[in-house]
Amino acid sequence: MHSLLILSRRAADYHRLVGAAQLPDLAITSTTDAEEARARAGEYDVMLGEPSLFRHVLPAMTALRWAQATWAGVEPLLDPSLRRDYILTNARGVFGGLMSEYVFAYLLAHERRIFEKHASQVAGRWNATPPGTLRGKQIGLLGVGSIGGALARTAKHFGMRVRGYTRASEGCPDVDVYFHGDSRVAFATNLDYLVSVVPTTAGTRHIVDAALLGALPPHAIFINPGRGSVVDEPALAAALTDGRLAGAVLDVFQQEPLPPGHVFWRTPNLLITSHTAALSAPEDIAPVFIENYRRLLRREPLLHQVDFELGY
Repeated sequence: MHSLLILSRRAADYHRLVGAAQLPDLAITSTTDAEEARARAGEYDVMLGEPSLFRHVLPAMTALRWAQATWAGVEPLLDPSLRRDYILTNARGVFGGLMSEYVFAYLLAHERRIFEKHASQVAGRWNATPPGTLRGKQIGLLGVGSIGGALARTAKHFGMRVRGYTRASEGCPDVDVYFHGDSRVAFATNLDYLVSVVPTTAGTRHIVDAALLGALPPHAIFINPGRGSVVDEPALAAALTDGRLAGAVLDVFQQEPLPPGHVFWRTPNLLITSHTAALSAPEDIAPVFIENYRRLLRREPLLHQVDFELGY
């Protein structure tokens, strides 16, 4: 018999979806309160929920065998001071569609001059400036995992050329050319759009720095729906302020919520979307847990296991 703790702000939804699957040998407890969960934490050998809540209960979960995160990123659980004697799986393969909607909403808004046209409408001014097109433009993807692969497929739908920068993998057929290691500057040269979807690792911290931003042409747009830690924030603010970069769309930041006095609130040509690019939906995540639980019962390897050293 397995005992599952669901710890999430949407615990009731997860409880309903997992319960409806009628999984064998599984007792379910759900809560939104980490303090409440900690009182009985030693009883649970399986966990489902948000890493930011997990970390407060994890030290007391002495029987834990497996934890399924509802996020793709599991940074709150990677602190070296936290235990790692359990299997941690994350949510993969469910965010590609949402991320594509987010990224290409802003690419299309830029090319079709939607904000500019609306400003002209508000001013009562006829604006016949012709729009641009994504066809033939070059997009660079920092990270080509499942989300990057989905972005590459969407880019090809619009007739774009796709560059990918990865640690080693080259498995996405929709990427025209790959770059690795010290080739960041070559990767960034002549891009029209740069999109970051790399995970947080020691090697990706501030990977979007002054050197990378300086290699982009002045008309380029940077979009970051991935991880805030990958951006050298002062360098990006300076590039936008000085006109060395045409614009940026940022969903994630090193500190969230973004502090009121942060330079980004007054940086020109910058859009802030407050970590809403691809929210975890129980309807998407519960099936990942259910499949992995069935694998656990069959003693098969679980999907999407996190390497604590690599960070993803």
